[in-house]
Amino acid sequence: MSNPAIHPVVLCGGSGTRLWPRSRAVMPKPFLPLVGDGTLFEATLARCPAQAGFADPIVVTGAAHLPHVEAQWPAGTGGETIVEPCARNTAAAIALAALRLPEEAIMLVCPSDHHIADAGAFQRAALTAARLAQDGWLVSFGIAATAPETGFGYLHRGEPIGDLGFKVARFVEKPDLERAKAFLADGGYAWNGGIFAFKVGTFLAELTSHRPDIARQAREAVAKGRAEGTRFHPDAESFAAIQSESVDYAVMENTARAAMVPADMGWSDIGNWDALLEARDRDAQGNSVRGKAELIDCRNVLVESDGPRVSAIGLDDVIIVVDGDEVLVTTRAGAQLVGKLGGAAKQ
Repeated sequence: MSNPAIHPVVLCGGSGTRLWPRSRAVMPKPFLPLVGDGTLFEATLARCPAQAGFADPIVVTGAAHLPHVEAQWPAGTGGETIVEPCARNTAAAIALAALRLPEEAIMLVCPSDHHIADAGAFQRAALTAARLAQDGWLVSFGIAATAPETGFGYLHRGEPIGDLGFKVARFVEKPDLERAKAFLADGGYAWNGGIFAFKVGTFLAELTSHRPDIARQAREAVAKGRAEGTRFHPDAESFAAIQSESVDYAVMENTARAAMVPADMGWSDIGNWDALLEARDRDAQGNSVRGKAELIDCRNVLVESDGPRVSAIGLDDVIIVVDGDEVLVTTRAGAQLVGKLGGAAKQ
């Protein structure tokens, strides 16, 4: 079987609360240069080049983030931006993109705010997932679990599907630490990274079967929408009526056609400052510094400053962020709670 062209569907949204104060609602993490010199959004597009079998992308974003998308989209490349009139979660966003593509097309749903160290491994997994999707499977990337993470959902690997992948035996919600340790020891579980491959017609049929109202209202929003150059604007009233639900709950946990392809590609969702420290290059003491800083006798410390000099002595496992007039200091263990701070939550 020849490899099908893959249509990247890049989802751009979020309020950036867990990487506050650097990431904010007006400029969330996809559009920031957090790992390397480019932004996470730019890296997402760069992982899907035409020479590796990818078609022009569709980017789904909100009006507030449209200027960032268009400023960071490489000049001279094709594609379309779907401008959501409001946020309605991933089932609705993916449905909009599906309805702008031919029924036989293969779509690859990619969050725009993830870091993937090994682009080649990502592309190989995408081609494998596309072949499964051609045969009517709804495919998740099963991210190789390297630690007993409690912040991710998990995929339980089922029977093999030829030599391409596996059925998903079950989807598991975020576990407690003891269950996460058991999953890691078992070896048959992978992280659910939120990257999917579908044939458009299969996805829309499954959405119609399990969430008929979302499918109907998305079709109406697209039918009544309008194109404006490379932008497409769904009908605001129709789209606002859609129930906000993730594609996992709406489709993937209900379909009998759920599959997974293993993907060991240096993936991170950069879900908090601790995850960012893990994804970055570090010195011999495990420290990572951006901006002006002096560290003495410090280990596993991240410093991110947009101006003021940071001086630290004798710290272990600490995050220090300076952004404008905001300063964040937290232990690595406390990084999960940053989104609950008043400055982050009340943007």
